[in-house]
Amino acid sequence: MTILPAGTPDIMLSVQNLVVDYAVRGGTHRAVDDVSFDVPRGSTVAIVGESGCGKSTIAKSIVRLLTPTSGKILLDGTDIAPMRARELRPLRSRVQMIFQDPYGSLDPHLTAEEIVAEPIGLRGVRSGAARRKEAVGLLSKVGLPTSALGRRPSEFSGGQRQRIGIARALASQPELLVCDEPTSALDVSVQAQVLALLADIQQETGLTYLIISHNLGVVREISSTVIVMSEGRIVERGATERVLSAPQEAYTRSLRAAALDPMTMVGRKPRYVVSRLRTADNLHDHLQKAK
Repeated sequence: MTILPAGTPDIMLSVQNLVVDYAVRGGTHRAVDDVSFDVPRGSTVAIVGESGCGKSTIAKSIVRLLTPTSGKILLDGTDIAPMRARELRPLRSRVQMIFQDPYGSLDPHLTAEEIVAEPIGLRGVRSGAARRKEAVGLLSKVGLPTSALGRRPSEFSGGQRQRIGIARALASQPELLVCDEPTSALDVSVQAQVLALLADIQQETGLTYLIISHNLGVVREISSTVIVMSEGRIVERGATERVLSAPQEAYTRSLRAAALDPMTMVGRKPRYVVSRLRTADNLHDHLQKAK
């Protein structure tokens, strides 16, 4: 066991010079361009930016849903970026993902119990009774009653489906959870409930979180460090409160201004935006009630 000097952060995940290119008609598109950052064990780091900035591509690279073009992804010092599927298999349980769409990420043919029990079986728990007991415990942990065990995803609300997704991720006993827009499909009050749940789980288990979001209200409430991205590159990083309260870069200031002004949102009528989304301050109010 390596003993770190006093005051040295215990880095669980280190992304170094990550590059991800996509093939497009006539050439390639660089979605992630020389990105580097560290995630200390037990911390919550958020990556924020507009759609298309590369943040979800980073998330998919870390859980190896895609293979990076170049760079390193060090999990406790082991570079998983070049690994093949067979080499990754024993490491996959250590890093799990919570997806943006809580319905599309769940098998519609399985019950809640079966969805959560499946990764428990993959961990090597052979006894059906033991799998069921653990699945029931995990669903209870995320706030779902035993009456929900036999129901399928279509019978749940969006917030309940996201809770099933969280329970499924926890069933693998991960050390790192990568959360890709975990509340964007949910109403503000339900967002607050899910964020409070994630905070409680982290306090209880010491899990490490990497949060991907475009919502500055979510980022402010759950993360200690924020990384701001634009066009595949990091433009600013630092303590969340400092970056969001007094951003140094023009892009971050514009992102913050847009988040605080519902009139700037594209694709929805301002009246609907004001009444439905209520800005980041209202998310904070709902989160306080959810605690």
